[in-house]
Amino acid sequence: MRVSVIVPTLNESDSIESTLEQLKPFRMDGHEVIVVDGGSQDETIKLATSRADKIVNSAPGRALQMNMGASQARGDVLWFLHADTLVPDNAAQLILEALANKKMQWGRFDIHLSGKPLLLRIVERLMNIRSRITGIATGDQGIFVRRETFEYIGGFKPIPLMEDLDISKRLKKLSHPCNLDEKLITSSRRWEQNGILRTVFLMWCLRLAYTLGARPEN
Repeated sequence: MRVSVIVPTLNESDSIESTLEQLKPFRMDGHEVIVVDGGSQDETIKLATSRADKIVNSAPGRALQMNMGASQARGDVLWFLHADTLVPDNAAQLILEALANKKMQWGRFDIHLSGKPLLLRIVERLMNIRSRITGIATGDQGIFVRRETFEYIGGFKPIPLMEDLDISKRLKKLSHPCNLDEKLITSSRRWEQNGILRTVFLMWCLRLAYTLGARPEN
């Protein structure tokens, strides 16, 4: 089985080089890396060109970009990875081993936030625990899914927010997620720039509003 790593970008020149460098072993093992850019005005595309198998241009919007990448992918498994995330060296092997059970259709990793504050350790632990209990994954956790399953459910809905929660809910109807203990290291910049507690509160408010039926378009 082959994994297609799909990385949506928009002005990610500060992080895209490190993310793609970590994926070199994947490409050497026959997997592919697709960067889907939503109109970057910095050097994202320049930095990514030699470090990806394919650069795809798309209208901005993470859901739209990931769907576009999926349409260009040749792999049996689609792995959606944020542009500011570092991965374990054996991540592709872990994904394929998790999906060796044909009943399992999708999954995600635990995460480690890159910052040093102790409060971030609490945040990441709660995120990982919550995901295991609810079966809902966030984009930070590197959602992976069988290609045929992704196509069967119609991919990501073209909504500006909560596309990860939405697809998790639909995938849960087909199988429980594979919850991988190994951690992705994801940037804590949004927590630290906007305040950790403030960011957590905002995220929970948005999540609650979505759960209660608010439309992400609004």
